[in-house]
Amino acid sequence: MTTTSTGRAATSSDASKALRFVPLENNPEVMSSLVHKLGLSPEMSWHDVYSLDDPSLLAFVPRPAHALLLVFPTSSAYEKARYEEDKSLPDYGGRGPEEEVLWFKQTIGNACGLMGLLHAACNGMTRDLIAPSTPLSDLITDALPLDPISRSELLETSDNLATAHASAAAEGNTIAPSADERVDLHYVAFVKTAKNNLWELDGSRKGPLNRGKLEDGEDVLGEKALELGPKKFLKREAEAGGGELRFSLLALGPSLE
Repeated sequence: MTTTSTGRAATSSDASKALRFVPLENNPEVMSSLVHKLGLSPEMSWHDVYSLDDPSLLAFVPRPAHALLLVFPTSSAYEKARYEEDKSLPDYGGRGPEEEVLWFKQTIGNACGLMGLLHAACNGMTRDLIAPSTPLSDLITDALPLDPISRSELLETSDNLATAHASAAAEGNTIAPSADERVDLHYVAFVKTAKNNLWELDGSRKGPLNRGKLEDGEDVLGEKALELGPKKFLKREAEAGGGELRFSLLALGPSLE
Protein backbone atom coordinates (compact mmCIF):
# COMPACT_ATOMS: atom_id res chain seq x y z
CA MET A 1 0.00 0.00 0.00
CA THR A 2 1.43 3.37 -1.01
CA THR A 3 1.29 6.18 1.54
CA THR A 4 3.51 9.00 2.74
CA SER A 5 4.66 9.76 6.25
CA THR A 6 3.28 12.43 8.52
CA GLY A 7 4.84 15.82 9.17
CA ARG A 8 4.26 15.58 12.92
CA ALA A 9 7.41 16.05 14.99
CA ALA A 10 8.36 17.12 18.49
CA THR A 11 10.81 19.98 18.09
CA SER A 12 13.70 20.69 20.44
CA SER A 13 15.09 23.96 19.07
CA ASP A 14 14.25 26.87 16.83
CA ALA A 15 16.57 25.46 14.17
CA SER A 16 14.87 22.06 14.19
CA LYS A 17 11.44 23.67 13.77
CA ALA A 18 12.56 24.83 10.34
CA LEU A 19 14.04 21.49 9.32
CA ARG A 20 11.64 19.39 7.27
CA PHE A 21 12.10 16.47 4.88
CA VAL A 22 10.09 15.44 1.84
CA PRO A 23 7.83 12.60 3.08
CA LEU A 24 8.81 9.06 2.16
CA GLU A 25 6.44 6.85 0.24
CA ASN A 26 5.43 3.81 2.26
CA ASN A 27 6.63 1.39 -0.38
CA PRO A 28 8.75 -1.70 0.46
CA GLU A 29 11.07 -1.10 -2.50
CA VAL A 30 11.72 2.50 -1.44
CA MET A 31 12.18 1.53 2.19
CA SER A 32 14.52 -1.33 1.32
CA SER A 33 16.57 0.88 -0.98
CA LEU A 34 17.02 3.43 1.78
CA VAL A 35 18.14 1.03 4.51
CA HIS A 36 20.51 -0.69 2.08
CA LYS A 37 22.07 2.66 1.13
CA LEU A 38 22.53 3.40 4.81
CA GLY A 39 24.34 0.12 5.45
CA LEU A 40 21.89 -2.68 6.23
CA SER A 41 22.78 -5.98 4.58
CA PRO A 42 20.90 -6.71 1.34
CA GLU A 43 20.01 -10.03 2.96
CA MET A 44 17.22 -8.09 4.71
CA SER A 45 14.38 -6.20 3.02
CA TRP A 46 10.95 -4.74 3.71
CA HIS A 47 7.82 -6.63 2.68
CA ASP A 48 4.13 -5.74 2.53
CA VAL A 49 1.91 -7.48 5.07
CA TYR A 50 -1.56 -7.84 3.54
CA SER A 51 -3.38 -9.34 6.52
CA LEU A 52 -2.97 -9.70 10.28
CA ASP A 53 -5.34 -12.66 10.50
CA ASP A 54 -5.29 -14.69 7.29
CA PRO A 55 -2.60 -17.41 7.56
CA SER A 56 -2.48 -17.84 3.78
CA LEU A 57 -1.59 -14.17 3.29
CA LEU A 58 0.83 -14.06 6.23
CA ALA A 59 2.59 -17.04 4.66
CA PHE A 60 3.77 -14.79 1.81
CA VAL A 61 5.95 -12.76 4.22
CA PRO A 62 9.51 -14.10 4.59
CA ARG A 63 10.26 -15.12 8.15
CA PRO A 64 11.55 -14.50 10.69
CA ALA A 65 10.34 -10.91 10.71
CA HIS A 66 12.56 -8.79 12.96
CA ALA A 67 10.66 -5.49 12.86
CA LEU A 68 7.33 -4.02 11.80
CA LEU A 69 6.40 -0.57 10.54
CA LEU A 70 2.77 0.32 11.15
CA VAL A 71 1.50 3.29 9.14
CA PHE A 72 -1.84 4.83 10.07
CA PRO A 73 -3.72 8.13 9.95
CA THR A 74 -3.44 10.19 13.09
CA SER A 75 -6.86 10.41 14.72
CA SER A 76 -8.48 11.84 17.82
CA ALA A 77 -8.56 8.33 19.31
CA TYR A 78 -4.82 7.90 18.76
CA GLU A 79 -4.00 11.36 20.11
CA LYS A 80 -6.13 10.78 23.21
CA ALA A 81 -4.55 7.40 23.93
CA ARG A 82 -1.06 8.81 23.40
CA TYR A 83 -1.74 11.72 25.75
CA GLU A 84 -3.26 9.53 28.46
CA GLU A 85 -0.32 7.14 28.45
CA ASP A 86 2.43 9.74 28.12
CA LYS A 87 1.19 12.09 30.85
CA SER A 88 2.24 9.68 33.58
CA LEU A 89 5.59 8.79 32.01
CA PRO A 90 8.89 10.61 32.57
CA ASP A 91 10.89 11.90 29.65
CA TYR A 92 13.27 9.14 28.58
CA GLY A 93 16.90 9.80 29.45
CA GLY A 94 18.58 6.53 28.53
CA ARG A 95 22.01 6.35 26.98
CA GLY A 96 24.93 3.98 26.69
CA PRO A 97 25.56 0.37 25.62
CA GLU A 98 23.34 -1.05 28.39
CA GLU A 99 20.18 0.34 26.76
CA GLU A 100 17.95 -2.46 25.53
CA VAL A 101 16.86 -0.27 22.62
CA LEU A 102 18.32 2.76 20.89
CA TRP A 103 15.58 5.41 20.71
CA PHE A 104 15.52 8.69 18.77
CA LYS A 105 13.21 11.60 19.54
CA GLN A 106 11.86 13.04 16.31
CA THR A 107 12.59 16.72 15.72
CA ILE A 108 12.58 16.75 11.90
CA GLY A 109 9.28 17.43 10.19
CA ASN A 110 8.01 14.80 7.72
CA ALA A 111 10.65 12.33 8.92
CA CYS A 112 8.36 9.76 10.58
CA GLY A 113 9.23 7.20 7.90
CA LEU A 114 12.95 7.73 8.42
CA MET A 115 12.56 7.49 12.20
CA GLY A 116 10.69 4.22 11.82
CA LEU A 117 13.42 2.81 9.60
CA LEU A 118 16.16 3.87 12.01
CA HIS A 119 14.36 2.35 14.98
CA ALA A 120 13.81 -0.89 13.05
CA ALA A 121 17.34 -1.20 11.69
CA CYS A 122 19.29 -0.06 14.76
CA ASN A 123 17.66 -2.43 17.25
CA GLY A 124 17.15 -6.11 17.88
CA MET A 125 18.86 -8.73 15.77
CA THR A 126 18.84 -6.47 12.71
CA ARG A 127 21.62 -4.36 14.21
CA ASP A 128 24.01 -7.28 13.75
CA LEU A 129 23.37 -7.16 9.99
CA ILE A 130 24.62 -3.59 9.54
CA ALA A 131 27.90 -3.35 7.66
CA PRO A 132 30.80 -1.60 9.42
CA SER A 133 31.88 1.89 8.40
CA THR A 134 28.48 2.75 6.95
CA PRO A 135 26.10 5.61 7.87
CA LEU A 136 24.05 3.31 10.11
CA SER A 137 27.00 1.81 11.94
CA ASP A 138 28.55 5.25 12.43
CA LEU A 139 25.21 6.63 13.64
CA ILE A 140 24.87 3.88 16.25
CA THR A 141 28.42 4.44 17.49
CA ASP A 142 27.92 8.19 17.74
CA ALA A 143 24.41 8.02 19.23
CA LEU A 144 24.86 5.40 21.96
CA PRO A 145 26.64 7.65 24.49
CA LEU A 146 24.33 10.62 23.88
CA ASP A 147 21.14 11.67 25.67
CA PRO A 148 17.94 11.88 23.56
CA ILE A 149 18.22 15.62 22.88
CA SER A 150 21.80 15.25 21.67
CA ARG A 151 20.77 12.29 19.54
CA SER A 152 18.14 14.45 17.86
CA GLU A 153 20.76 17.07 17.11
CA LEU A 154 22.95 14.33 15.66
CA LEU A 155 20.18 13.37 13.23
CA GLU A 156 19.47 16.99 12.34
CA THR A 157 23.09 17.57 11.31
CA SER A 158 23.72 14.28 9.48
CA ASP A 159 24.45 14.94 5.82
CA ASN A 160 24.45 11.19 5.11
CA LEU A 161 20.90 10.77 6.41
CA ALA A 162 19.60 13.88 4.63
CA THR A 163 21.14 12.84 1.31
CA ALA A 164 19.92 9.22 1.51
CA HIS A 165 16.45 10.35 2.57
CA ALA A 166 16.16 12.85 -0.29
CA SER A 167 17.22 10.19 -2.78
CA ALA A 168 14.67 7.70 -1.43
CA ALA A 169 11.87 10.29 -1.40
CA ALA A 170 12.38 10.75 -5.14
CA GLU A 171 12.09 7.00 -5.88
CA GLY A 172 8.39 6.49 -5.11
CA ASN A 173 5.62 5.61 -7.55
CA THR A 174 3.69 8.77 -6.76
CA ILE A 175 4.62 12.45 -6.82
CA ALA A 176 6.05 13.26 -3.41
CA PRO A 177 4.52 16.11 -1.42
CA SER A 178 6.70 19.12 -0.72
CA ALA A 179 8.71 19.27 2.49
CA ASP A 180 6.35 21.98 3.76
CA GLU A 181 3.18 19.98 3.17
CA ARG A 182 1.56 18.27 6.14
CA VAL A 183 0.15 14.80 5.63
CA ASP A 184 -1.83 12.85 8.21
CA LEU A 185 -0.02 9.49 8.29
CA HIS A 186 2.28 8.38 11.08
CA TYR A 187 4.84 5.57 11.44
CA VAL A 188 5.42 3.37 14.49
CA ALA A 189 8.07 0.63 14.68
CA PHE A 190 7.82 -2.62 16.64
CA VAL A 191 11.02 -4.52 17.39
CA LYS A 192 11.83 -7.68 19.33
CA THR A 193 15.06 -7.57 21.34
CA ALA A 194 17.42 -10.30 22.49
CA LYS A 195 15.58 -10.26 25.84
CA ASN A 196 12.39 -11.26 24.00
CA ASN A 197 10.67 -7.95 24.73
CA LEU A 198 8.46 -6.29 22.12
CA TRP A 199 9.23 -2.57 21.98
CA GLU A 200 7.11 0.15 20.42
CA LEU A 201 9.43 2.84 19.05
CA ASP A 202 7.91 6.17 18.08
CA GLY A 203 9.92 9.38 17.99
CA SER A 204 6.88 11.46 18.91
CA ARG A 205 6.45 9.74 22.29
CA LYS A 206 8.30 10.41 25.55
CA GLY A 207 10.48 7.38 25.03
CA PRO A 208 10.51 3.72 23.98
CA LEU A 209 7.60 1.59 25.23
CA ASN A 210 8.00 -2.04 26.32
CA ARG A 211 4.78 -3.75 25.22
CA GLY A 212 5.47 -7.16 26.72
CA LYS A 213 7.38 -10.42 26.61
CA LEU A 214 7.39 -12.73 23.59
CA GLU A 215 8.29 -16.39 23.49
CA ASP A 216 11.65 -17.74 22.38
CA GLY A 217 11.52 -18.23 18.63
CA GLU A 218 8.46 -16.00 18.18
CA ASP A 219 8.97 -13.18 15.70
CA VAL A 220 7.12 -9.86 15.41
CA LEU A 221 4.49 -11.42 13.13
CA GLY A 222 3.62 -14.04 15.71
CA GLU A 223 0.12 -14.01 17.21
CA LYS A 224 1.17 -12.53 20.56
CA ALA A 225 3.34 -9.84 18.97
CA LEU A 226 0.51 -8.77 16.70
CA GLU A 227 -1.90 -8.59 19.64
CA LEU A 228 0.51 -6.47 21.70
CA GLY A 229 1.41 -4.28 18.74
CA PRO A 230 -0.52 -3.47 15.54
CA LYS A 231 -3.83 -5.10 16.53
CA LYS A 232 -3.94 -2.96 19.66
CA PHE A 233 -3.90 0.16 17.48
CA LEU A 234 -6.56 -1.15 15.15
CA LYS A 235 -8.82 -2.29 17.98
CA ARG A 236 -8.71 1.18 19.53
CA GLU A 237 -9.62 2.83 16.24
CA ALA A 238 -12.45 0.37 15.60
CA GLU A 239 -13.88 0.94 19.08
CA ALA A 240 -13.70 4.71 18.57
CA GLY A 241 -15.95 4.33 15.52
CA GLY A 242 -13.91 6.70 13.38
CA GLY A 243 -15.11 5.28 10.06
CA GLU A 244 -12.82 3.65 7.51
CA LEU A 245 -9.95 1.79 9.16
CA ARG A 246 -6.92 2.70 7.06
CA PHE A 247 -3.48 1.29 7.79
CA SER A 248 -0.58 -0.46 6.15
CA LEU A 249 2.08 -2.70 7.60
CA LEU A 250 5.61 -3.54 6.48
CA ALA A 251 7.78 -6.34 7.87
CA LEU A 252 11.58 -6.41 7.87
CA GLY A 253 12.73 -9.93 7.05
CA PRO A 254 14.90 -12.05 4.74
CA SER A 255 15.16 -10.78 1.18
CA LEU A 256 13.50 -12.78 -1.58
CA GLU A 257 16.42 -12.34 -3.96
